[in-house]
Amino acid sequence: MATAGGALRDRYDAVIAAHPALAGRLAPLRAASAAHVTALGGGPAARGGAPAAVPPDPAAALTELAAAERRSSAAHTTALAGAGPELARLLASVAAAGAANAYLLTRPAASGSEGR
Repeated sequence: MATAGGALRDRYDAVIAAHPALAGRLAPLRAASAAHVTALGGGPAARGGAPAAVPPDPAAALTELAAAERRSSAAHTTALAGAGPELARLLASVAAAGAANAYLLTRPAASGSEGR
């Protein structure tokens, strides 16, 4: 699970690098993703492979990032079935956070907030 989280964190990095104006909006979500990697046993260097190309349109990049959050949330939810109680609580929390992040990524940004 940490490797998948590392891929999501790396995806945030790629979107921020391709669309610096989104950095202020994405920084808290990226930080949460990095914290989830650590909580699931991965370190800061945990990598999930090379991220796919980032769409040149910022809105499309956000849509793709939201889809990645939803896939990650679904994977964490699926993993609940075979987890012990402590890990299940962690997975449920990470899954819920991913669902919330997907929601936040699909909401229109407040005017001018992308660069903050």
